[in-house]
This record gives sequence, C-alpha cells and structure tokens, in this order.
Amino acid sequence: MSAGSSRGQNPHGLKQIGLDQIWDDLKAGIEQVYRRQTMAKPRYMELYTHVYNYCTSVHQSQGRVSSAKSKKGGQPTGGAQFVGLELYRRLKEFLKNYLINLLKDGVDLMDEDVLHFYTKQWEDYQFSSKVLNGVCAYLNRHWVRRECDEGRKGIYEIYSLALVIWREHLFKPLNKQVTNAVLKLIERERNGETINTRLISGVIQCYVELGLNEDDLLAKGPTLTVYKDSFENHFLSDTERFYTNESSDFLRQNPVTEYMKKAEQRLQEEQRRVQVYLHESTHDELAKKCEHVLIEKHLEIFHAEFQNLLDADKNEDLGRMYSLVSRIQDGLGELRNLLEQHIHNQGLAAIEKCGETAVNDPKVYVQTILEVHKKYNALVLTAFNNDSGFVASLDKACGRFINNNAVTRMVQSSSKSPELLARYCDSLLKKSSKNPEEAELEDTLNQVMIVFKYIEDKDVFQKFYAKMLAKRLVQHNSASDDAEASMISKLKQACGFEYTSKLQRMFQDIGVSKDLNEQFKKHLEKSGEPLDVDFSIQVLSSGSWPFQQGASFTLPSELERSFQRFTTFYSSQHSGRKLMWLYHMSKGELVTNCFKNRYTLQASTFQMSVLLQFNQADSYTVQQLHEHTQLKMDILQQVLAILLKAKLLVSEDQEEELKSESVVSLFLGYKNKKLRVNINVPMKTEQKQEQETTHKHIEEDRKLLIQAAIVRIMKMRKVLKHQQLLGEVLTQLSSRFKPRVPVIKKCIDILIEKEYLERVDGEKDTYSYLA
Repeated sequence: MSAGSSRGQNPHGLKQIGLDQIWDDLKAGIEQVYRRQTMAKPRYMELYTHVYNYCTSVHQSQGRVSSAKSKKGGQPTGGAQFVGLELYRRLKEFLKNYLINLLKDGVDLMDEDVLHFYTKQWEDYQFSSKVLNGVCAYLNRHWVRRECDEGRKGIYEIYSLALVIWREHLFKPLNKQVTNAVLKLIERERNGETINTRLISGVIQCYVELGLNEDDLLAKGPTLTVYKDSFENHFLSDTERFYTNESSDFLRQNPVTEYMKKAEQRLQEEQRRVQVYLHESTHDELAKKCEHVLIEKHLEIFHAEFQNLLDADKNEDLGRMYSLVSRIQDGLGELRNLLEQHIHNQGLAAIEKCGETAVNDPKVYVQTILEVHKKYNALVLTAFNNDSGFVASLDKACGRFINNNAVTRMVQSSSKSPELLARYCDSLLKKSSKNPEEAELEDTLNQVMIVFKYIEDKDVFQKFYAKMLAKRLVQHNSASDDAEASMISKLKQACGFEYTSKLQRMFQDIGVSKDLNEQFKKHLEKSGEPLDVDFSIQVLSSGSWPFQQGASFTLPSELERSFQRFTTFYSSQHSGRKLMWLYHMSKGELVTNCFKNRYTLQASTFQMSVLLQFNQADSYTVQQLHEHTQLKMDILQQVLAILLKAKLLVSEDQEEELKSESVVSLFLGYKNKKLRVNINVPMKTEQKQEQETTHKHIEEDRKLLIQAAIVRIMKMRKVLKHQQLLGEVLTQLSSRFKPRVPVIKKCIDILIEKEYLERVDGEKDTYSYLA
C-alpha cells in the first residue's frame, strides 16, 4: 500500500504510523503537562508532531476510502475518522483517570480547605488543558471540526472536552461543598470579617467556564447555566435569608434613620461584591433581591417615618429615604402624597398665623406664600432630586393652599388671592421711598410669577392689575418703565398675547398723549394765547382702559378756559371722536395765598373745585357747596371729610356727621411742616365701589368667555353630549379661570335662546350646532 507524499511525516514515507507507536511517548508528555513540570519548546513540538504525524499519515494512506462511510451500530468507519476517534477516546480516558485520582485528595475537605484545593487544582488543570489543546491543535482543526460539522454530538475540541470531564468527575462530586464553603465565606464577610476573596473569584470563574454552550461550541462565551444553577440561585436565597433577619433585628433596636444608613451601606457593599468576585450578570438580580428585603418589605415603616422627617426638617434623611425608595417600582407614590399633604398643611398654617393682617396687607400675604414655596422647592430640588413627581406634589399643594385658605374663607371669595397678588405688584411698581433696586425688583417680580402660576382665577388678577397699572400710568406714579414692561412681558409669556394686549395699549396711549401735549402747547404759542394755567392732558382710548365715566360735576371757572381750548384743538385734529372727561381721575396743584406760609396743595379735581369756592367766601353750608360744584352729596361729603381731616377746613359738626345745613369754613390758622402737601387720598366709597364694579365686570367677562368657548367647541364638533361639552369648556378655560358648572349651564341656555345651539330631539342631554 502506497504511503503517498512523505511531507511532514518520517522522511522515508514507507510505513504507516500506528497509534500505539506514538501513544506511550505522547501520554508521558501529557502527564508531564498535568504535573505542571516545565517543558522545553522542542519537547512540546515533539508532542505536537506526534499528533500531527499520526493524523496526517493515517489520513493519506487511507485517503481514498476516507469519504466513504458505513455506519455500524452508529460508529463511523474509514481511516481518518476511526483513528481520530481512537486518539480522542484515549485522551478522554486519560483526563477522566487523572481527575478520579485527584478527587481522592479533595473529597473529604470542607470550608476554606476545599476552596483552596478546588481553586488551586482548577487553575492548574485549566492551564494544563490549554497546553494539551495546543498539542492537539491538528486533531481539533480537522477531525473534531469535521465530526461537529457532520452533526455528531458529544465531540468537543480538546480544551472543551477537558472542561466537560472536569464537570463530570470533579465539579459534580464537589460542587455542593464548594458552593457551601463560598456562601459561608461571603456570610463571614457580611459579618465584618476580612476574607480571601480570591478563593471565591476562582470558584466563580470556574463555574462560569463550565457553562459550555453544547449546542453551539463556536458560540462566543459560556451560557452561565452552571453558574446560575449551582451558585447564583443558592447565593440569592442565602442573601434574602441573611438580610431578612438582619433588617428585622436592626429595626427593633435602632431608629429608622440609622436603619436607612445601614441599608444604603449594605446596598453599596453588595454592588461592590459583584465587581470584586461575582459574575456581572448577578448584579441586577442581587440588587432586586436586596431592595425587596431591605426596602420594599419595610415601606410602611418608611412612610410613617417620612412624616416625622418632614415635621423635623431632616432634609438629609429625607434625601436618603428618597434615594432608597426610588429603587422600588412605584414605591414613591405614597411619599409624594404625604409631601403634598404636608406642604398644603404648612401653607394653610402659615397664612392662618398671619390672621387678619394678611387680608389687608398684600405684602405679608404674598411673602408668607413665597416662604412656604421657597422652603419646599429647595427640599424638592435637593432631597428629591427635582423628581418630576415631587415637583408635581409641590405644585398641587401650592395650588390648593393659595386658592383656598384662611384669608379667602374670611372674605368668602376664592378671588382674594389674585386680587392681593395684584395689589402686591402695585406696591412694588409704584413710586415709593421703599422701592427696591432694579435688580432686586426684577428678582421680586420673578417671585411674584411663581405665585401667579398657581392662581386659578388669572382673569381676576388681570382685571385688578389693569386697574392699578392704569392708575400708575395716569398719575405718573410708576417707579420704572422698564420694570412695568418687564412684568407685562412675564405675564405675556405665561398667558399669551391676548392676556396683556390691553396693558400694552395703555402704554402706547401714554406715549401718544405726551406728543399730543407738545402739539397743544405749540398750537397755543402759535395762536398767541398761552393759557394762564399749566395744563396737561391724557387722552386714553376707551376700549383699553378700565375706567368708568365719573359722576356729574361742574368744572371750576378757573379751569373752564383750558378745558374749552383743548376740546376745540382736539376736535380739529380728530373729527368724529368724542372726549369723555374723567374728572375723578384728574388732579392738579393749588398755590395758597391765605395762610401764614405759602403752600402748594396737590389735590384731586373734586378737592380743587371745593377749595376754589373759598376764593369768594370764607364759609359755606354743605348744601351751597353741593349746588356750586354739582358733586353728588355722598361724594361731596367724603371730599369735605378729607379736607376737614387735613385741617384746611373746619366745622362745628364732626366730619362723619355733616348735614346739608352744616357750615364749613376755611381754617386760616392752617400749618404744615412741608410746603408741598399731598391731600389727594382715595375716598372709601370710591375704593369700595371700584372693587364691586371690578368683580361685577369679571363675572360679565367670564360669561362672554364661556359663551365664546361653547360656540368654538360646538362649531368644530357639530353634535356633543352635555358632559363632554362641560369637560371641553373646563379644559379650554382652565388657564384663565375655573368656570362654575351652573354658570356654564346658564350660558348654554342663553346660546339656545340666541339660536346658536339646539337640543337634539329624542336624545337626552345632546346639543347640536346651528350654523
């Protein structure tokens, strides 16, 4: 029989190399490898060449029949397959005997002894098996690969074969005591002892390697089945038992705040444990198990403690509780509810503490609200990591206590908060000795916007704000145009263009009025008839300003000429426009010549008309003054009351009890430390009336807004059920105010009457739109 080419075999190429010829020397070499004796490179090459020569020699000499396969009893025949299998079997037998002998030294060991034995032997065996795998590289590359390609089960590359045999003959008999020893060692570490973690990581590494993917030997990485079944499952149940006992014992003997520190520490330790010696795949399961035992099982205790921590302002502990409980799915819900209720109660208590002061002092009211918000906003930011759920709790709580509290109940009006906020803005933006610096003012206006965000009745704020802005502008009383513009821009950003359009038009009117006054002065100079009175006017477009026409009144003769001249000038400039004079909004200055000192009195037009009467006589009855000025009696009495209080006039009757026949006289002994005296103080009925009309207008505006919303919705939907219509109206208008359901029903009825809608026949509670 021809041996074929002699390349890579014995040089003569005459005889076939049988397995028995090489096995003794090969086996001696393998034993040397497994005894971990040093091996020179030539010796290693000798062993490698034995396998190579043997496999190639047989393959070539029987090459012609190697592709023919007959199967008897499941065993393939034919040269290469047969010889490969025989060598494979002898290697397998060798490894099995080697491990059976090895096991004798370890079978009776326990605890750390078994770990020392197991990890040492595993490291040696693993290293030796890798060397053996190298020696058998040719067998792996050809015979093993072909067997696997042809679907033969139970054939492995030599390194994998070594693992399978270790699994069968060393791991199986020893794994229970090895795993128990590892678990005991971990428990000792949990109890504070220092341990040799390399003993554990060696075992873990072995268990991971043993998880061969037997279905796909070329697959990358092990399947972890051995690791999970033989170690991880036991480890996790051990962990649960350990921490269940520890947490219950610790809580019995320590406060919850200390327990939280302990739990935090334990969670960090377990995370580190994975990094140091467990497989990374255990991380999530272990974390879940620890979180369940250390946190979830004690949630009720945490909830009870959360309230105590809030009461005591223990922000650091609150932060710790948040970070622990946030690990539990849906665990934060109850904490959010508790926080919302707590902030709500704190807000209510803070406002109640201010008592009646807050009703009359917008600054006290708004700053009390802001202090509560500031405190809990900082808490949410730091302790609760600005978590959106906790931000929502803060917002809900603030919305609740700002719109409904001791002050709103005292005046029986939910609109009190927006009104007081508008008054606070007025005090900030009005000229005053207490005005803050611009930067500080800007900061305060930002604070105002925080409260504004929570106010339900934004339309009430708008009405009062517009009233007060109008007064500031008309009376030239604004502290800063920039601050006014900044505030309008903030409101526009919060509520849109429409919300602030009238406010912006007021500003434009003031600018136009300045130009108009200049033109009027030039006109007078041209005509050569300058006025004897310094006279300036503001023309306001009636749709933009929240002013009502004032009471009937006769202008003092001293002002009559100026009034006429301006009216004529304006009519020549704008034909078809009608001027309505708002005397109750006007003011002027009087210079006195009748007292010891020469005073300049800053007075309202009504006060001027009364005082100017005293140029003709020193005393009048109230009735006479009424006839001369044409002021309504109740307004006249209030004007006189202010003048009497200022000591400019005197009467025998008390200022509160003036009758028609009461006589009032000029008090010639009037004195004042200042030479410029402002006597223009608001009248009570004027203020009260203004408040009432403002609220009345708000109600009327709301009805129109509701009707407009209903028409918009119905135009789009055509047909809609009553409940759905209510829902959509509430949604559309909630950014401006919260419509009351009875008012919406009334508006629906009005629109049915006006034939915008009709009720659908035969369908209960359904409306359709009439185009």
